[in-house]
Amino acid sequence: MKKRKLLKKILNNQRNVKFLEIKLLLESMGFKLDRINGSHQIFVNKSINEIINIQDIGGMVKSYQVKQFLKLIEKYNLKLED
Repeated sequence: MKKRKLLKKILNNQRNVKFLEIKLLLESMGFKLDRINGSHQIFVNKSINEIINIQDIGGMVKSYQVKQFLKLIEKYNLKLED
């Protein structure tokens, strides 16, 4: 699935988001995996001063983590890299 189409899908429904989908979007917005702490994968982006934490729970991401991701996109006006 193309990244823009995937982002649109997640914007319309924050539930049932696959871990690999959100990880792909994070990396496409300049985030890099910084560390893993148990089930938590912590991503950083050098252009912003916040981290984002996502968990792979049976191949899915918790909906509150998806909402946090979407808030970061809006707050910092993040764009998908090609």
